[in-house]
Amino acid sequence: MNYYGGKELAESFRTVRKNTLAIAEDIPEDKYSFRPMPDSRSVAELLSHIAVSNTFQKKAHAEDRLTTLAGFDFPSLMKRLTAEEKKPRTKAQIIELLKSNGEEWAKWMEGLNEKFLAETVAMPPGATPAARTRFDMILSVKEHEMHHRGQLMLIERILGIVPHLTRRMIEHMNAATKK
Repeated sequence: MNYYGGKELAESFRTVRKNTLAIAEDIPEDKYSFRPMPDSRSVAELLSHIAVSNTFQKKAHAEDRLTTLAGFDFPSLMKRLTAEEKKPRTKAQIIELLKSNGEEWAKWMEGLNEKFLAETVAMPPGATPAARTRFDMILSVKEHEMHHRGQLMLIERILGIVPHLTRRMIEHMNAATKK
């Protein structure tokens, strides 16, 4: 019996997305063009990347229900996603994209059952491992976002912004020491 199903996937994803949205709100719009290095994504591109990063998983599992990735056109997908994240958007548009795409993904995950999550998908020839469960692949969307959220928190510090999770921890510690 699996103790972490579709509802739990959706709930944990919503928590991660809520924290990403807090960062997106904290960073001023005039800093959305900031790049920590010349060849890195800007804040706007990174947030847009996060917003659309479930595109492959959505296509593979929700739309096409692929059983193998052999022959999947990854270069074409990556080209489309790169173009999508580079589209000029305002802060408000990026936040709306994060909210709408995130909630659509979470609602889809809520309905997933154990049988579907346990199905395996064969990886392209030569890949390791040779197959992965849908659960593992769908969970990777959240893990991917957490990776990039760590980058955003470092960018916040570079910009002189104390990340919201750090502020919350300091407030909690201060309240605890006053008792």
